[in-house]
Amino acid sequence: MGPSGCGKTTLLNCLSGLDTVDGGNVLLEGETIHDMPDHRRTELRHSRMGFVFQTYNLLPVLSATQNVELPLTVGGTPRKEANAMAREMLGLVGLGDRGSHRPMELSGGEQQRVALARALVTTPAIVWADEPTGNLDSERSAEIMELLRGLNKKHNQAFVMVTHDDGVGAQADRIVRMRDGKIDEGGQPLPITATASDRIVIEAG
Repeated sequence: MGPSGCGKTTLLNCLSGLDTVDGGNVLLEGETIHDMPDHRRTELRHSRMGFVFQTYNLLPVLSATQNVELPLTVGGTPRKEANAMAREMLGLVGLGDRGSHRPMELSGGEQQRVALARALVTTPAIVWADEPTGNLDSERSAEIMELLRGLNKKHNQAFVMVTHDDGVGAQADRIVRMRDGKIDEGGQPLPITATASDRIVIEAG
């Protein structure tokens, strides 16, 4: 959490390996992700991570179900099984009746939930979410947070979220507050530990 432009999204991208870092290391489950070759980092993102972007990044020519299926089919899951898993996940985020609709036929909040379903369908160890409730009303936001909390407990999944919503932040186990590109240690206990060597370590689970 922190003011606009303070570096929250940049930090999220660095932690997930989407962006490179100028110094220090990022370790995920004991592995230094920035020392990995590109193909290994891509494989790790696919197998162990889920992503929810502010801009959704849904493919406009695919239906909601097909968008959610995509990471499964790319990973080799048989189409029939992937379809069933995608429909189940869409049901969990409240879109069980919208699977045949393409992104442009959905509201912003519905597209956000499709993006969330896509991030969760592979049961990743850690989900990186940039404003995952940003386009939802308070009731739907509360439902999504309840879902994430349930998955956190049931599957031991870690969720690292950027949010401006104090209500969302209040439901997190820990908050990292940022200001001017740096971690503000005046916030609550940090799940991200900045050491003297500028090492940032996150361990999923």
